[in-house]
Amino acid sequence: MIIAPEEYADVETPSGPMRTYVLSPAASGRYPGLVLFSEIFQVTGPIRRTAAFLAGHGYTVAVPEIFHELEDGPGVVLAYDAAGAERGNSHKITKELASYDADARAVLDFLADHPSCTGKLGSIGICIGGHLSFRAAFNPDVRAAACFYATDIHKHGLGQGMNDDTLERVGEIGGELLMIWGRQDPHIPREGRERIHAALEDAGTRFSWVEVNGQHAFGRDEGPRYDPAQWRSWLRSDGRGCRAGHCCRSRRGDTRPAPAMARPPRVGHRSISPGRFELRVRYQRITW
Repeated sequence: MIIAPEEYADVETPSGPMRTYVLSPAASGRYPGLVLFSEIFQVTGPIRRTAAFLAGHGYTVAVPEIFHELEDGPGVVLAYDAAGAERGNSHKITKELASYDADARAVLDFLADHPSCTGKLGSIGICIGGHLSFRAAFNPDVRAAACFYATDIHKHGLGQGMNDDTLERVGEIGGELLMIWGRQDPHIPREGRERIHAALEDAGTRFSWVEVNGQHAFGRDEGPRYDPAQWRSWLRSDGRGCRAGHCCRSRRGDTRPAPAMARPPRVGHRSISPGRFELRVRYQRITW
């Protein structure tokens, strides 16, 4: 779908206005809403292109500046270099945990009321944004959340004091989760991934779990770690997201063993019509 020109709004939050960019299809109508939470570098070129891709598949996408209160003004983008990473990581543990949650609630309310949105909401996030998407799912109106290599969940490392309660609140998630990880990601080691998986299982969360042979930021289309085949397979809309070599586990009351990897499970999503979303896993179909 052709997308409309990008717009923005300064969404009011308890810590001040939060610049939020909105992308949606050009065709008139109302579409399901997705909040896209960025990496620590804020709304970079790769994040904007991801938002445009999602909007082109039938979503109204809102992209907030996650460190709005810590920068001099709106529009600040941190560079993909050592200085940018240092600044973003400092912001990550300077911002209050409650402010992250308040920002998520504010952008969800803004998106639900947007004239191009049906009011049906989901979230997607990358890196720290994956963690924020996970926490956004604590809100009962978030029907589905996708989290790409979500950092710090396993070690309670988000926010001032580095003592978040994300794993303790897993039971509040009422929607569906899609968790995607890179096995070669040093920021979320195997033990950390297993801790998160166990918490989701113990809470009875409805989730799909995918591990691929990829590094941290394998979805960022700038830099040496980008793996376009892996990334596009999870953003594509034809339902063929999973390929041989992936580890895919799902939990939705299905007690059958996972299929042999010689015949990999099919995981993906596609836009069906405005107001509907479908997550397809080999043995189940979930319509949003």
